[in-house]
Amino acid sequence: MSFDLSTVGTTTNPHELTYDWKTLATYALGIGAKRDELAYLYEGAKGGMKVYPTFGVVPAYEAVIELLGRCGADLAMVVHGGQVVRTHRPLPSSGTLRTTGTIKGIYDMKKLGQVVLETTTFAGEDHLFDTTWSILVRGGGGFGGPRPPQDGEPDPSVPKDRDPDFVHEEATTPEQALLYRIAGDVNPLHADPEFAARVGFEQGPILHGLCTYGFVARAIVKHAADGDATRLRTYAAQFRKPVWPGDVIVTKGWKLEGGKVVVVASVQGRPDPVLSSAWAEIG
Repeated sequence: MSFDLSTVGTTTNPHELTYDWKTLATYALGIGAKRDELAYLYEGAKGGMKVYPTFGVVPAYEAVIELLGRCGADLAMVVHGGQVVRTHRPLPSSGTLRTTGTIKGIYDMKKLGQVVLETTTFAGEDHLFDTTWSILVRGGGGFGGPRPPQDGEPDPSVPKDRDPDFVHEEATTPEQALLYRIAGDVNPLHADPEFAARVGFEQGPILHGLCTYGFVARAIVKHAADGDATRLRTYAAQFRKPVWPGDVIVTKGWKLEGGKVVVVASVQGRPDPVLSSAWAEIG
C-alpha cells in the first residue's frame, strides 16, 4: 500500500449525527454501564439523562473513515494506536451533531504507518468535543516519510513511590464487542471470527480499543470524579495490547495535583498493559 501524503491538511465537509436517548443508552451499555449508573441509561432520570464524554468519538466515526480512505490507509490493516477526547460542555440529551475531521499528519514508523486525525464536534453554535486519533497501519511503514514528532509537554506519568489510589476490576461480556459496534464502529474485526483470523487474530474478534477506553473512563469517573462524568474534561490513552470479549479489565489509578489522574489498565491474568500513557483531567 502507499499513502497519499498530499492529503495532509485535508478537512472533511461536516458529517451530521442525529441522536436521542436510545443512542446514548446504547453507547453507555456498550462501554459496560450497569443499573447503578441509571442516569446514563434512562431518559427519565431525575435531572435529565447524563452522557459519558467518551461518546465524543461516536460522531467522529464517519469523518475518520472518510479521511483514512482519502489518505490511502488499508482499512483491513488498521489498529488503534491512541485516543484523546476533550470535552468543552455537556452533551444535550438529544439533537444533531456536526463533526469535521482533518488529517494532521502521516508518519513513517518503519514497520507501521501512522495517521493522526483530529475532529471537532458542534451542536448548533455550541462547541462540544475535540478528538485526536492515532491510527496505526500494519505493514504501512517504510515509505520514507517523516517520523512522528516528539514536541509538546510530556504526559503525566505513574508515580513510582506509592501504590495506586484506586483499583477497579470489571468483566466485559462475551457479547461486548457485538454490543459496542452498534454505536457505529462496524469493523468486522470485532464480530467476524474468519475475518479476525485472516488479519492475525486467531483467538477471535477483539474488543474495540474504544470500548476498553470507555470502560476505563467509567472507572475514572467512579473513583476520581464522584460518579459525575461531566467533570471528565480531557482523557488520553495509548492502546498497547488487544482485549477479547469476556476479559476482566483491571484499572489502576493515581490521583495527582491539579485534578490530573494517571491510569494503567491491564487484563486479569495477563501482565502487559492494554492501555498505558493514560491520563485524565478532572474539573
